Amino acid sequence: MIGVVATLYVQPDKSAAFEKVFLDLAAKVKANESGCLMYQLTKSKTEAGVYKVLELYADADALKHHGGTDYFKAAGAAMGPTMAAPPNIEYLDAVE
Repeated sequence: MIGVVATLYVQPDKSAAFEKVFLDLAAKVKANESGCLMYQLTKSKTEAGVYKVLELYADADALKHHGGTDYFKAAGAAMGPTMAAPPNIEYLDAVE
């Protein structure tokens, strides 16, 4: 399994717009990607505009498929204007 923690920096006054786009994306991921075992948006309690996406994929193919979907690409474009800074993406190997 492959874990991903994506830290996203959103302009605080655009949080509602960001969350709307992301939650639509998450619904599509959960409905269409059996290899995506977890895809959860979380929001920092201490830093305004900081979100972390907790992701878990069955394997590298599932992760590659996720990034190649049309709905992922469209959501990225729609979220772009809400961002305050580039995302920080951390890839993790599962310990089994």
